[in-house]
Amino acid sequence: MTRVRLVFYMLMFLPLAMSAQQAEKYLSRPMPDGWQDKDTLFQQVLPVDDQWWKVFDDTTLDSLISLAIEQNPSVLMAINRMDQAKAQWRISQSEYLPAFSLDGGWTRQQTSGNLGTGSPQAWSGYYNASVKMSWQLDVFGVIRQQAKAQKELYAASKEDYYATMVSLCAEVASAYFNLREMQQEVDVLRRNASSQEEVVKITEVRYNTGLVSKLDVAQAKSVYYSTLASIPMAEASVIQNINTLAVLLGLYPEDVTEALNTIRPLPDYMEPVGVGVPGDLLLRRPDVRAAERQVNAQASLLGASRLDWLPQFFLNGSFGYASHNVEDMGKQGSMTWSIAPSMTWALFNGGKRLNEDRLQKAQLDESINQFNNVVLTAVQEVDNAMSAYRNSIKQIVSCRQMLYQGKEAFNLSLDLYKQGLATFQSVLDAQRSLLTYENTLVKAKGNSLVCLVQMYQALGGGW
Repeated sequence: MTRVRLVFYMLMFLPLAMSAQQAEKYLSRPMPDGWQDKDTLFQQVLPVDDQWWKVFDDTTLDSLISLAIEQNPSVLMAINRMDQAKAQWRISQSEYLPAFSLDGGWTRQQTSGNLGTGSPQAWSGYYNASVKMSWQLDVFGVIRQQAKAQKELYAASKEDYYATMVSLCAEVASAYFNLREMQQEVDVLRRNASSQEEVVKITEVRYNTGLVSKLDVAQAKSVYYSTLASIPMAEASVIQNINTLAVLLGLYPEDVTEALNTIRPLPDYMEPVGVGVPGDLLLRRPDVRAAERQVNAQASLLGASRLDWLPQFFLNGSFGYASHNVEDMGKQGSMTWSIAPSMTWALFNGGKRLNEDRLQKAQLDESINQFNNVVLTAVQEVDNAMSAYRNSIKQIVSCRQMLYQGKEAFNLSLDLYKQGLATFQSVLDAQRSLLTYENTLVKAKGNSLVCLVQMYQALGGGW
């Protein structure tokens, strides 16, 4: 119980702007001093906080992200939720002020003459108009704590909006790079099919001149048609990636197909990335900041719940006029007024207040544990992204060497075959390997870019 009170009072007086030192108070264990990965690709400084996707120098990607930010349904829904939270905050603030109402009317009634009072049956009627006031005095700060909780929830909704933006930009960039990767794979298949067609022609010439058997022609054609058969499925994947991008942009596929059908190379980006230190995640990641706001909100709700044990004070009053005749309504003699201060103090309610405190305490503990879980997940995601990006760069370097040697092997085997110094099997093997090597390099480049995007997302993006 002492620990909960300490956390509660600590959170009650935290300023709205979060610092890393303040956020670390909620952690079950301190943040590590640095990342596990000490590769030279990563620098212990924060990346640029302004539109991280600009590093790829791709104007098409810039336009797609700008369009997605403007009309993606998820972003628009996040804005709606933010507006709702702001309205809830304003509603809670309105409790500070008194409520006024205007009442007016005309009453006509008949009294009974058979009640044994000796009074005859009579009719009466009157007009009345009055202004009534009801005001709960926030003597102990219950309303203030409730308003503070709503303010923190509003701040959390803004952080959720930023998190949606970071996620959206990462999804658009990843889908865009996947699209360019598939387009490059289609291009690789078409170029290899063209090269394989030339080999088919060479084998046909050699067969027609009696230098080789028809087996060489059949084998060359089998490789050629196998490559052609792979192209339609690759083209289908291109269309699927365009459709994915269209949904992220809040558009129909036909709205973006023409603009994205042109094949463009993948960005060649292998620069060092600033990652900062683990503690920077407390400042950069919107989900961490949102979790911190939730802790603050729950602390305020716990404070409001405990203040409910104290008495509540109210001030009610009214001022107006009442008269049997309309023409007498404005006269001083028709004036009515009342003032009625009151106090309520629940002494026993069957344990309701006690269990409300227990509920709020449990929810506060849950939000603190959730905060710790979000931080641990954030550190894990950055570590995973750093490892994936570092190894993807190594893969690209090896794939480039592999492709260079594959081209050499194909050219040498084809020259030897033309001279009759090698069998056609060596040419077939070199053709198949060359196609595999080129596709592997394209996939490695696309995967590296996606890993880099995921790392920027794990670091909290540039928002």
